[in-house]
Amino acid sequence: MKLPEKTNRYCPYCKKQTSQKVSVAKQKSRSSAHPLSRGSTARMMSRGLRRGTGNQGRASKPAIKSWKRKTKQTKRLPVLYTCTVCNKSKGTKKALRVSRIQIGEKIAK
Repeated sequence: MKLPEKTNRYCPYCKKQTSQKVSVAKQKSRSSAHPLSRGSTARMMSRGLRRGTGNQGRASKPAIKSWKRKTKQTKRLPVLYTCTVCNKSKGTKKALRVSRIQIGEKIAK
C-alpha cells in the first residue's frame, strides 16, 4: 500500500488542519499487559501444559492440531501521524492489514 510522506489532517491538539508526517509504529513485544497471549507461560499453565497448581494426575492434553498452526499472510501495521506544528503523534483507530506499506520511497514490512 502506498502512502504519501506528508498529508493535511486535523490535529486534535492544535484543533486545526495541519500538515502531518506519516510513519509506521514499531511492533511491540508480548508484555505483562497481555499475559494470556499465544505462547505465553501463563496461557500454557492455564491449559495444563506447564507446572502450576491443580490436579497433576489428570490425562494429558492433545497436541495442537495442524489447522491451529496456520499463520496469517499479512500483519496489522499501525500508521502514525505526527503534527509538524506541535510535534505530537496520533495513530489511526484501526491498524491496516497489509503485507507492506510504502511511505514515499521507504518500504515498511
